[in-house]
Amino acid sequence: MTIRTTVKRDQVEAEARSQIDVLAAEVRSRRKERDLSLEQLATLSGVSRSMISKIERAEAVPSTMVLSRLAEALGVTFSRLMAPATEREVLLIPASRQPVLRDEASGFLRRCISPVLPGRGIDWVLNTLPAGATTGEFVAHRRGVSEYIYVLKGRLRASVGERWFVVEEGDSLYFEADTGHAFTNLGTEDCQYFLVIDASRMR
Repeated sequence: MTIRTTVKRDQVEAEARSQIDVLAAEVRSRRKERDLSLEQLATLSGVSRSMISKIERAEAVPSTMVLSRLAEALGVTFSRLMAPATEREVLLIPASRQPVLRDEASGFLRRCISPVLPGRGIDWVLNTLPAGATTGEFVAHRRGVSEYIYVLKGRLRASVGERWFVVEEGDSLYFEADTGHAFTNLGTEDCQYFLVIDASRMR
């Protein structure tokens, strides 16, 4: 029992040390990427120069408040400072492997261009809607889900609940998607638009 306890404690301490080393490297790397001196970062974050120096040398474990201030000043998320580079994902999705869904009746084409990863809460889709066609009404999402539209080509009518908007080429539209919504191509050619569905607040 004593041996197991010692081994477990050593493992926990090793993981904690590893996390501190990761944090030290991330803070130092992010600061240098932004070409900030210790003094400049201290001014931006409200964290003392000596504390930042200790963090970068892995000699101090910052509080949540200190780490939040540093993350804000460095323009990154709290989590990003805590994540080692080896845990970051870089995914290339060839066009041939992007799922494409086609509605035979309307000709509506949906190309999924974001990776399908559990827990991410973001879907990015390239839609192509033939001239005069409509998507039909999409069912309302759960409260907290929002959508972003960017029209690459054509002219799109977006109906959101009782309201509607004409989205021209180059225009963007944001809306809370917890109500019924539909899209219609008002032009004489295909309308292409990006759709981002953000459910990250539901996580």
